[in-house]
Amino acid sequence: MNPIQILSVVIIIFLFAGIRIVYEYKRAPKFRFGKYIKTLKPGFRWVIPIIETIQIVDIRVITINIVSQEVMTEDNVPCSIDGVLFFKINDPERAVLEVEEYKFAITQLAQAALRDVCGKVELDTILSKREEMGKNIKSIVEIETKEWGIDINDVKIKDIQLPENMRRMMANQAEAERSRRARIILALAEEQAAGKLLEAGKLIDQSPSAIKLRLYQTLSNIAAEKNSTILFPFPEEVLPRKANNKKKKKKK
Repeated sequence: MNPIQILSVVIIIFLFAGIRIVYEYKRAPKFRFGKYIKTLKPGFRWVIPIIETIQIVDIRVITINIVSQEVMTEDNVPCSIDGVLFFKINDPERAVLEVEEYKFAITQLAQAALRDVCGKVELDTILSKREEMGKNIKSIVEIETKEWGIDINDVKIKDIQLPENMRRMMANQAEAERSRRARIILALAEEQAAGKLLEAGKLIDQSPSAIKLRLYQTLSNIAAEKNSTILFPFPEEVLPRKANNKKKKKKK
């Protein structure tokens, strides 16, 4: 190969070595001799090999798991709490220049904030107000991340692990509460039923015809059963008038 061909090959390799493709959901801060120049937008890009470098930054919402943290609540209950954090980079330049490893830094901040927030409240508050706990953790973390060009979208408490004896105590408490509610409902039902029976008794007592209707209904229900003989004593006053007149004639 002559020198011109060699030079052509070197130039082609040099040109291909500088080709970069930046995807739509990414940005690429560009450095020349280690100094920040600008942030490359999506598309086909070319950098000077060796002299220029880029660092790819994902600007989509990123999820970080907050590993389980041992927490002592305000009422001295030990528990393990984990969660999840969602964040998004809105300024790639600051995310690269202001902090060395932004994912690691956010993870450490979230863990510390979780221990701090949950350690200042009682266990019942953590169990019943998870959403509020997540918002408190978010407010603490985003104070630092705003300076890095990072927005914290949300923080969620995922799981709360309690000691075995505490779980048994809570189960017994829940069972006692359910039993108490059941007894209250039963007592209210009996009270209402007694009131209705009292009202019905007053109505029947005020109307002799109502007593007869009730008696006939009872006889009808008994007659539906396959019994050979039915003895049903009742006062003569509740019999129809015709039956009473016949009895009086027989006596005469």
